[in-house]
Amino acid sequence: MTVDQDALRVMVVDDHPMWREAVSRDLAEAGLDVVATAGDGEEAVRRARACSPQVVVLDLNLPGLPGVEVCRQVVGQDPSVRVLVLSASGEHADVLEAVKSGATGYLVKSAGRDELLDAVRRTAVGDAVFTPGLAGLVLGEFRRLAAEPAQASAPAAPQLTARETEVLRLVAKGLSYRQIADRLVLSHRTVQNHVQNTLGKLQLHNRVELVRYAIEQGLDDEA
Repeated sequence: MTVDQDALRVMVVDDHPMWREAVSRDLAEAGLDVVATAGDGEEAVRRARACSPQVVVLDLNLPGLPGVEVCRQVVGQDPSVRVLVLSASGEHADVLEAVKSGATGYLVKSAGRDELLDAVRRTAVGDAVFTPGLAGLVLGEFRRLAAEPAQASAPAAPQLTARETEVLRLVAKGLSYRQIADRLVLSHRTVQNHVQNTLGKLQLHNRVELVRYAIEQGLDDEA
């Protein structure tokens, strides 16, 4: 899926009105389309269903329905939606719980305006965006899970092309799309297309799931 960044539809969910308004204003001034805001979990799920945002900027600490459950329900009702958590917490347990619930990225609220805008745009195209230091935590957790014995025999993996496998190996190592493009001397769009084709073949929804799959296949250990 290619994303028209000029018409990027974003929803902002935070229980603090001033923070919610400030984030919405920053996104709108940067040319993004803020289609909805919400101040609690139940409202967020309802409005996401009605407005179909491409990216949800989501706080975890919400009244009523907690943020991780909002993420789980929003992604469950529309797997194409990307969720970028924007939280005051940098606790490892919160980060891992958010990713397991379907979040594509995680920023702490100390992030600057430009960092947030970049994260929203990258999240929209499926890039996994994390506050520095947290990406390694998530990769480490995926590696730990991959090392555990499988509960059941997995079906045969779909056939990927040599180039798709090469891109997937670099995704598993935590490289961004731009870094992969530079490494393989490809355009950013070509890398995105390879990733989208691979997601379709593997029936996965986002880059976070793709990283986990690649690590389970041991691709991150290859030279």
